[in-house]
Amino acid sequence: MSALNPHMAWVGGYFRRDEGLVAGTYIAEYRLTDLMNKGLIDKRDGAKFLAESGLTDFYWEVTWPEDFDTPDDFLVDRIANVDGYAVFVHGWTGNHLIWEELPGMVVLENRQLVGISVDHNGFGLTLFENQSPALDACNPPAAMKTIQRWIDLIKIRRQPGGGRQKVINFIGHSMGGATLFYLNPILWSFGEVTRYALAPALLLEDEMHKAFYTTLGLGIGILQRIPVLEIVERFVKPAMVRTLASGASPDVKKIHSQQYEDTPRGITGATFMAMGRLKNYEIARDWDLFRVMLGHRDPLVGLIDMMDLLGELEFPAGHVRVVPGTHYMFSVGHETPMNAYQHAQNRELVVKDILSVHSDAMNRQKKGYLVG
Repeated sequence: MSALNPHMAWVGGYFRRDEGLVAGTYIAEYRLTDLMNKGLIDKRDGAKFLAESGLTDFYWEVTWPEDFDTPDDFLVDRIANVDGYAVFVHGWTGNHLIWEELPGMVVLENRQLVGISVDHNGFGLTLFENQSPALDACNPPAAMKTIQRWIDLIKIRRQPGGGRQKVINFIGHSMGGATLFYLNPILWSFGEVTRYALAPALLLEDEMHKAFYTTLGLGIGILQRIPVLEIVERFVKPAMVRTLASGASPDVKKIHSQQYEDTPRGITGATFMAMGRLKNYEIARDWDLFRVMLGHRDPLVGLIDMMDLLGELEFPAGHVRVVPGTHYMFSVGHETPMNAYQHAQNRELVVKDILSVHSDAMNRQKKGYLVG
């Protein structure tokens, strides 16, 4: 255990460690229940978190840059002694793998950042106890509460008495992007948190898309209850994956297809229905360190409706990027050469934006709140 960072002893409790997708990076994988059983996360705190979130487990992957394979004895301090963390939050029927090289690219550009990619909301290895969860248990506001609780549980924020400033940078895609709008700013210190929503599926004013997702979710939920309708699902699944992952890499398309197969239909259906029933009264209009990227050919998030919503929420125009691309504008697919060319540029812009807003947050912490 680290003498300097005993609060992050959990870092040594990974169940798998390997080289990252990007040369010069490494990854380690974690399950909350493993850490509880090893005594690296307090069992009562962990059990309370799981019970409040309605989960059986919570999974995350850590990515960090290194010129050599850090020995386990030094790993806790390597992950703890940094300026902050980039927390990647996936969307519908996805998991932490949809981010591909992006976490590695971010941490290589700023070696004082560590990437953390989570499975959440009943997908991947983060599973709900109830395979047909209530809508208010799997919607974006609930997902944000869960992620904020998890952040506090693993203690990656600056701890009392700690001398080093830290920034938690949230990056969310699709449903994960919508989730970031429901962060509670009262729980965070000045300059402590940033948000970057990629193609956020925030359908508050888009009645057509809301009706579509409500109907789709209801249909998927029915499929699990009436076996004779399995033939219908043979058409639902490919169409949904094509829409979700249009323009993405072949690997991302496979991830979505497999995750759809692996996820109980009740969870998938409830998640889609919940997206169609969101309200905006829970959204705090705190946009200072928040950025949004939208794709001009996104079939899931209507560009005009989303721009209208951002205007209604008084979201600063200078904090919005509209780029050429689809719902997966940051994943380099090969459907056409133009698609690959556009998405490769967008991915570089995402890295640049994450680092820029992180730098802004660090400077604000150093300077403090300026009045006048």
